[in-house]
Amino acid sequence: MTLDSAPPTARLMDGTGPARRIVAESAAAADRITRLTGTAPCLATVLVGEDPASVTYVRMKRARCAKAGIRSVHVALPASVTTRRLVAAVEELSRDPAVHGILLQHPVGAGIDERAAFEAIAPEKDVDGVTARSFAAAGLGLPGFASCTPGGIMRLLDEYGVEPAGKHAVVVGRSPILGRPVGMLLLGRDATVTYCHSRTVDLASRVREADVLVAAVGKPRFLRGEDVKPGAVVIDAGYNPGNVGDVDFESAARRASLITPVPGGVGPMTIAVLLEQTVRAAARQLGVPEAVSG
Repeated sequence: MTLDSAPPTARLMDGTGPARRIVAESAAAADRITRLTGTAPCLATVLVGEDPASVTYVRMKRARCAKAGIRSVHVALPASVTTRRLVAAVEELSRDPAVHGILLQHPVGAGIDERAAFEAIAPEKDVDGVTARSFAAAGLGLPGFASCTPGGIMRLLDEYGVEPAGKHAVVVGRSPILGRPVGMLLLGRDATVTYCHSRTVDLASRVREADVLVAAVGKPRFLRGEDVKPGAVVIDAGYNPGNVGDVDFESAARRASLITPVPGGVGPMTIAVLLEQTVRAAARQLGVPEAVSG
């Protein structure tokens, strides 16, 4: 039997069940905060332009907020907005005591200094974990809000009993809100971490060394099953048109021990962590202790 014809052996790391539980816990905490303070936790979403995928993502996140008892406000800006105007809008939300968390939907488009816009988010409201301060906290093991997708990945590993300590984790991708912070979180859990990117020489040989493989490159089916180490844990953080991840699922599932589906794996966990961190931010700002464990 060839690799291509072998049946799948990997167990699915379904994110929908754990995410549902996290959201339910966050909703209970949001209700407690609202009853104690008279103020509901509030997430502000900021969207630049009308990219269809971004519009859909923001709409979905706001709908999930509503179901969890989290109020949301939305700021829509034209694609022609300047960096100065975007930064001013984010700073205004940072000053607003009725807003407890801020989500700037990315990417923000060409011609805008995305980093400047991220850094305009007040640290205590950075529930998406995108500021330099949040990245430093993740890298140094300090309290703070994790980038939501990396945070969701770590929760998913815990859910399925994957202990990173002593394992070789290979992260393919180095974006500041996914690849880099997930590597820092894995390092903080005593994994040995290798980052791979567009300049990596002999990428396939690096991937074959991974006990835990995190695909975060943004290219459909970029990583093939023949390059997956037998028994590896495969986390596909990609989401491409056609509901396709960064990993060729069919071939990788024949060699991995655990693998995330796309959709239904990392995605639900990302949104769940965003809601949880919004509730935690509201609790801190409103003086309600231990509203949600995190």
